[in-house]
Amino acid sequence: MEKFQRFTGKVCPLDRANVDTDAIIPKQFLKSIQRTGFGPYLFDEWRYLDRGEPGMDCTHRPKNPNFVLNDPRYAGASILLTRENFGCGSSREHAPWALMDYGFRVLLAPSFADIFFNNCFKNGLLPIVLDSTTIDHLFQEATGEQALEITVDLLAQTLTTGSGEVLSFLVDPFRKHCLLEGLDEIGLTLQHAEAIRAYEQRRRAEAPWLFRATGR
Repeated sequence: MEKFQRFTGKVCPLDRANVDTDAIIPKQFLKSIQRTGFGPYLFDEWRYLDRGEPGMDCTHRPKNPNFVLNDPRYAGASILLTRENFGCGSSREHAPWALMDYGFRVLLAPSFADIFFNNCFKNGLLPIVLDSTTIDHLFQEATGEQALEITVDLLAQTLTTGSGEVLSFLVDPFRKHCLLEGLDEIGLTLQHAEAIRAYEQRRRAEAPWLFRATGR
């Protein structure tokens, strides 16, 4: 998993509450368990005027001109600003995969659905909870003629806007450590690889019949 330390990106304002995971990545795309390739289908039903299917070339699909991802101001956006209860609905991990594959690294909202929130951290995506007043203020800045840029400093737990305004946010210390070091659950386990190998060797010596029985 890529380390997350300090990041600057353009903000895309998605002014919708209760965005569920089926809206983030519709169910027909869940056949694949690869973590990549979902970006072109992010918010598929809102983003395009036709129905998307796995493997479709999205280059020439008709786009919804009224959807925010199709607004030229937000081309290349990597910070998603949205409303409360983002990521509700089913627990599909494909939702953070699609957001990451599109290019988002940070999500800003007053609240997130619990399972989605946890899945974000496991995949290197940083969901930041801010109070509704602050979110309203950011929406005002992000919907102007020029796109808003924000710098996220995870170590300092601050957001800095283009005007120099500095906002603080909270993050669980363990999740912060994992993001800073680029560690997912497998990476955390592999930090103890030597101890695991030593345990396996000790158990093989103590109870060799167990390993013979399993063919190991």
